[in-house]
Amino acid sequence: MKITILDGYCLNPGDLSWDGLRRFGDVEVFDRTAADEVAQRAAGAFAVFTNKTPLPAAVLNQLPDLKYIGVLATGYNVVDVEAAKHQGIVVANVPTYGTASVAQFVFALLLELCHNVKLHSDAVRAGEWSRSADWSFSKTPLTELGGKTMGIVGFGRIGRAVGRIADAMGMRVIAHDTVQQNAPLYTGFRWVELEELLRESDVVSLHSPLFPETRGMINARTIELMKPSAVLINTSRGPLIVDQDLADALNAGRIAGAGLDVLSVEPPDAGNPLLSARNCLVTPHIAWATREARGRLMDLVVENLSAFLAGKPLNVVS
Repeated sequence: MKITILDGYCLNPGDLSWDGLRRFGDVEVFDRTAADEVAQRAAGAFAVFTNKTPLPAAVLNQLPDLKYIGVLATGYNVVDVEAAKHQGIVVANVPTYGTASVAQFVFALLLELCHNVKLHSDAVRAGEWSRSADWSFSKTPLTELGGKTMGIVGFGRIGRAVGRIADAMGMRVIAHDTVQQNAPLYTGFRWVELEELLRESDVVSLHSPLFPETRGMINARTIELMKPSAVLINTSRGPLIVDQDLADALNAGRIAGAGLDVLSVEPPDAGNPLLSARNCLVTPHIAWATREARGRLMDLVVENLSAFLAGKPLNVVS
């Protein structure tokens, strides 16, 4: 059985092993695959694995031997699922591997906005502390999170993990979700509508799926509801935010800052307004990418294929 991995470097830059898949057949691993190379490299494969390499209908039509597509991620929009279903190809993703890592990254972004740790470290290395007339100094205002309100938009696995951390740090947690059940026992927790959440929160953290109704949910109108002192964190899906509207708000001081691990187009072009916006951190979609999370992802990829071959497929999206 031929197994082709189209863009293996993203999941495994060399610190993990593909041996779990090799027990099922002959595995060919490509670090990266251009769009015009996919059909050739996947020719004759029974199973193909992809992270971000697109598998549109035009390519799938050239792969009559293909029976299984494993997505090396949670999001599966790179695969034409309807075309795969029409051809009898099962598509499976991995939905739960990165919860702890993404929740942790929310606070990496947030704490950097609160303390500007790198800026102050660089200042010390440049001699500014040694030259300071004061015992200590700060280059920016410093913010304490205890007692402030964390508003979480989308209260699924990751949103709840963020809520637990926020509660442990002494923050009040409020949440908005279309499904409001199993409320946590945090002191002061409330379900709220989105507009109320935006008005009350000192920190807004987005964890909503991308649906037509959530696309552009953070825009000029909704940003106007937020406190001028509030910060926005997005580790979910970039198109939840209208880039230009957020950049305009940051540059005008209508909100205090933003930490973004995702953008509407990835990677961004040089003209993306958020790359030059005031007090805006942008990281390259890495919240999911700790070694621990990638290890879990690799294990689940193997488990998904094993279950499919046993006639009991898991995590099927097609």
